[in-house]
Amino acid sequence: MLDISSRVRVHVETLLAAQNDMGVCDAFEQYAPVGRPDAMNAPHPPKVAGIDSTVPSPAHTVAPVAAGTAAPADPPAPPGAVLQDRLAGWVSDLTTLHELTERLVRTAALDEALQELLRAGAALVGARRGLVVLEPGDGLGPDTTIGLGLARADLGHIETVPRSALSYGRILEGLPGGEGGIADPDLFAEKGLDPRHREVAARLGYSASYALPLSTDTAGRLGAAVWLYDEPAEPGERQRHLAGLYARYAAEHLARLLELERTRTSMAAMADELLPSRLPRVAGVQLAARHRTGPRGGGDWYDALPLPDAALGLAVGSVTGSGPSAVAAMGRLRASLRAYAVMEGEDPVAVLSDLELLLRLTEPARSATALFGYCEPAARKITLAGAGHSPPLLIGQRRTEFVETSVSAPLGMLACWEAPSVEILAEPGETVLLYTDGLLHRTGEATDRAFARLHAAAAGVPRALRRDPGALADHVLRSVLPDGLDAADGAEDVVLLAARFE
Repeated sequence: MLDISSRVRVHVETLLAAQNDMGVCDAFEQYAPVGRPDAMNAPHPPKVAGIDSTVPSPAHTVAPVAAGTAAPADPPAPPGAVLQDRLAGWVSDLTTLHELTERLVRTAALDEALQELLRAGAALVGARRGLVVLEPGDGLGPDTTIGLGLARADLGHIETVPRSALSYGRILEGLPGGEGGIADPDLFAEKGLDPRHREVAARLGYSASYALPLSTDTAGRLGAAVWLYDEPAEPGERQRHLAGLYARYAAEHLARLLELERTRTSMAAMADELLPSRLPRVAGVQLAARHRTGPRGGGDWYDALPLPDAALGLAVGSVTGSGPSAVAAMGRLRASLRAYAVMEGEDPVAVLSDLELLLRLTEPARSATALFGYCEPAARKITLAGAGHSPPLLIGQRRTEFVETSVSAPLGMLACWEAPSVEILAEPGETVLLYTDGLLHRTGEATDRAFARLHAAAAGVPRALRRDPGALADHVLRSVLPDGLDAADGAEDVVLLAARFE
């Protein structure tokens, strides 16, 4: 996180210490932003570019003071009054910066942080619209463009302009002059403005821009942000100073979120590679699977493999832990189960017993849950054995019920695992839904309430969707995990495997 509050304390303490040694005026000349007073000294409107009035704005207005002169009709200012007012405005600016940065560090997703960066920057430089281009210099991605007050079509128009003609393009290409920001106060007054840039600016209705680089010492270049003005304008000295400070803090936060996003993407890709690339086609049954990977990568998995005598093996499971080690353990466990299923798949208890022995001998510190079913599509029958796993759901037109399975411990928890198997006899058109515990955990509710929600979601599948196991799985996923809880980057892995009998 970005500890802005500590930075504020350091600046204030330094200023006070300096005052004791060199006097108030000399200290302020050294530490206060230089330049003429500008619009940052004036009170902000209650809401600018998405920043609401809860963000404090400087409450002190400093009138320009010419050296050695004063307005004839005005009495001389008391000694120290101007300095006190300037100091109050400076502290108010730091408070504004602190509040904006606190908002930024509360963002946990990369897109959310980029949107907050645009809103805060627009308030600091006095613009209404803008865009940020994320394009890490190491070429590893992700590359994205997000706009503020600009539709996707508007961003597409801007991207048709040659990069070298755009301020943020010059920053991304490393051209001279972009290190401290690029201001274009009046685009249409520039004689060398690219014709395509002139056309796009006229169409979108902006006349000026201000761009800042986004980079850190460790991660290097991350991208660039640019804010657009409807009329010819440019930020003042103090506005540039605060926007530059904010951009440096934001770049550090973005670098951390970028690394997290890359890790999440790598874990998801690794997990997907270890799972079936496609489901088999077997007469008499339709299959569909849904997989959502957690941010660190987890050990939830599924499998469906053809077996001798026109049979089918169905499996779901979960390995304890998260991260690369859990993903690797999941891959080894799934590969081992496939081998045992080919050799003795008609006896699910024997398959899980062999798997438990392997796990206990090779990875004694890890446990896992698993559910394996030997499916005979012609007879519409599944013989199931479970090890510490949630019971499957049988979904049909006339019934929606959990399959009664024996209570058993997860694999690796006991010296010798053993549990009886159960049989499911399905009617034509009924679907057996297998799932992992992540579906229940993501709800954030107690186990009994999560099971009730799952049952209600399965019972409420519309009649038209029951003919498609993929549509049924999607409906259950969205109903059990509404409001984005079913997103791929949720806290827990989720697996659903649906088998519909014809």
